[in-house]
Amino acid sequence: MRSGRAALLALALVAIVLIVCGAVLFTSTERPAGSRGGAVVEQAADQVPLGEFVPQSPPRPAPQINLTDTSGNVVSLADFGGKVVLLNLWATWCAPCRHEMPSLERLQSRLGDKITVLAVSEDAGGSKVVAPFIAKLGLSAVKTYLDPESRVGQAFHVRGLPTSFLVDGRGRVRGRVEGEAAWNSPKMLAVIEPLLAGDGIVKTADPPAHP
Repeated sequence: MRSGRAALLALALVAIVLIVCGAVLFTSTERPAGSRGGAVVEQAADQVPLGEFVPQSPPRPAPQINLTDTSGNVVSLADFGGKVVLLNLWATWCAPCRHEMPSLERLQSRLGDKITVLAVSEDAGGSKVVAPFIAKLGLSAVKTYLDPESRVGQAFHVRGLPTSFLVDGRGRVRGRVEGEAAWNSPKMLAVIEPLLAGDGIVKTADPPAHP
């Protein structure tokens, strides 16, 4: 009798252990792939494809943030009011960010004063890390700013790098791109140019095909 009870007790303990292990495994797989604190954006099953523009509907006011350039000068996002702004959060150690940066430079050079590209570095090392990187790539058209404490990233609820936000002339966020994008490509220009024209219509990067 006692041996039978012992066997039942052992089986019950094994069942409890299996249930607990299954719960832990499920929780770990539900954790977001992209995270704050300098993670490179990775694609999760419930996310849109990386590098695709996701419209913000309805548009929301952009957070009121201050930006510091590599010389220590401080400006606010509101100082760029009246113009379309592309706010890009990146870091020198982030490979997709490095690949994306030249396309941001070409976009700024192509559109001139029609748009303002703000490249905000999340490098903890600040100017001593970012300035040599910018000089090495020969970036001059894009405005570069520093965010070593990730305050801008937190204000915009950034999950990983690179992440970019398109802000219209009224200071409203019109959409975002998580991951690397070819910003001077026809696909991205089709997203940006309607805002530059002032019609207020923002399309996805890949509009659905019509039969």
